[in-house]
Amino acid sequence: MDATAAGGNTLTDGQGPLDGLVVVEAGSMIAAGQVGRLLADFGATVVKIERPGTGDHLRRFGPQKEGTGLWWKYLGRNKHSVTLDLSADAGRAVFEDLVGEADVLVENFRPGTLEKWGLAPDGLLERNPDLVALRISGFGQTGPYAERPGFGTLAESMSGFAHLNGFPDRPPLLPPTGLADGVAAMFSTFSIMFALWHREMHDGGGQVIDTSLIEPIFSLLGPQPLRYQQRDEIEKRSGNRSTSSAPRNVYRTRDERYVAISASTQPTAMRIFDAIDRPDLKDDPRFETNERRLANVDELDTIIQDWMAEHSREEVLATFDETGATVAPVFNVADIADDEHYRAREALVEVEDEDLGTGLVQNAIPKFSETPGTVDHLGPELGAHNDAVYGDFLDYEESFREELAEKEVI
Repeated sequence: MDATAAGGNTLTDGQGPLDGLVVVEAGSMIAAGQVGRLLADFGATVVKIERPGTGDHLRRFGPQKEGTGLWWKYLGRNKHSVTLDLSADAGRAVFEDLVGEADVLVENFRPGTLEKWGLAPDGLLERNPDLVALRISGFGQTGPYAERPGFGTLAESMSGFAHLNGFPDRPPLLPPTGLADGVAAMFSTFSIMFALWHREMHDGGGQVIDTSLIEPIFSLLGPQPLRYQQRDEIEKRSGNRSTSSAPRNVYRTRDERYVAISASTQPTAMRIFDAIDRPDLKDDPRFETNERRLANVDELDTIIQDWMAEHSREEVLATFDETGATVAPVFNVADIADDEHYRAREALVEVEDEDLGTGLVQNAIPKFSETPGTVDHLGPELGAHNDAVYGDFLDYEESFREELAEKEVI
């Protein structure tokens, strides 16, 4: 459907490969917000529904700048914010009008919430048979845990990720950011595109997509189930080491900085031995094959760390570059913002914002040769696009919009 379908006035500026795709995003916090952000970066018209008066919890979540939530500025970018109370009868009617004109619905309420409001996807599909309805929840729409509240932390724990993450002599380690939400959002975004392809190329109509937070991150953990089934093994935490190849670790340099190296192939390991000026290790029985390096990894790491401790990070990087050995500095965000490669790739973009002045955010990725994504604006004010969406897009009369506002429906 085109963004001009109802009111004759487009909400987009005609940029990006998804220009004309209309998405209604309902829910709050990170997972659904990431899906909307990814689609909006590439031109989709994303109508972000927020509760009147309070808005998305992201507006108050995490770091703030003078009362402005930075998570919201990042995930709310490129979206159209409208206020709507879905618990009110009039609000549900407006929601049905919106979804009736949309291509995609993205929601992350607890399972059963839409049904409680009389907005079950089956009913929405009756009104709009072409609708692709994405449902994200902690544990999915079915199963014994379906109705439990779910956050990324719980998914990172129950998926097996935390069990594998960290050091052998320490407790399981959770990630410092919304990893499970982000992984689920990426799976959900390409799932939407799969469904749209099916709809457009095979006249398949719309459908419902059920994404949990636990299954996508579990799917990234490699052959864990195969290893358990075939070898009766449960992989343990290995810190920065790998259970598949050696050397692989993070090492501290003379100037108290860190670099990471990885030898996933035999030639790579041999070049690392050249880089640390120990070509003799190539013929050392302890290290001549990957299997033996893994068996003697403590000794190998000690040798490499001793060499690292005698050289600055810049010396390490230069030496490894000369020999073609794999190495990377451990960057923080300040390093990234100053790095020549990130700048050359335009991986960060500075966007004008009425609250922040300018905001530095990750650019739209991946890069498209003909239809690149863009960051037009950061997260807008609550209800900033009520008139554009309800007036121009849904063609509601001004008097009706005023009535909805007086009743605090919008």
